[in-house]
Amino acid sequence: MFTGIVEEVGVIHAVQRGAHSSRLTIAADRILSDLKIGDSIAVNGVCLTATAKTPFGFSADVMHETLNRSALGKLTVTSRVNLERAMAANGRFGGHIVSGHIDGIGCISALRRDGIAVWYTVDAAAELLRYVVEKGSITIDGISLTVAGVSKSCFSVSVIPHTADITILGEKGIGDSVNMETDLLGKYVEKLLHTQSGEKQGGSGISTEFLLRNGF
Repeated sequence: MFTGIVEEVGVIHAVQRGAHSSRLTIAADRILSDLKIGDSIAVNGVCLTATAKTPFGFSADVMHETLNRSALGKLTVTSRVNLERAMAANGRFGGHIVSGHIDGIGCISALRRDGIAVWYTVDAAAELLRYVVEKGSITIDGISLTVAGVSKSCFSVSVIPHTADITILGEKGIGDSVNMETDLLGKYVEKLLHTQSGEKQGGSGISTEFLLRNGF
């Protein structure tokens, strides 16, 4: 589990591509202080397992499903990536609950400066936007952000200079792809409320009417 608070920016040192998978070797610094083989690392928001450690970084395997769902397949040597270690039990929860399981890819369609901040507009598929709500949380390339606006085809976030400076988001431009993870809570609520083949999931008895009666 992660928080969406990026710890450092790493650099892709090597990419080994297979038919339906790849192996990334990433140069890093801060996260290596306590990194062990088997630990989870969010790489641009994608939860990967460290399979090897070197004095300058670590390696991780990327499976077929992850390549299909995320933009990791576009990474090349010298690409910069956001990195975050899994949250420690005694850590501060500065962002929001981030699983590291990417829902899909968005595309930056507009940039607009607003005082010290920059507005990013991201186009995304309708099946992703259904879980995006104004003032809710969204994870873009592993960064916990607040949704400032949402429409049928896109959503917007306002990014402060600090976030742009310490992550790769400040390097992104119009047309660039970003990994997206929508709010986990919304997906669970939908699973409970909606039915499969017209029948309630597991007969839980939770419905829209039930939630309204109980103040939700």
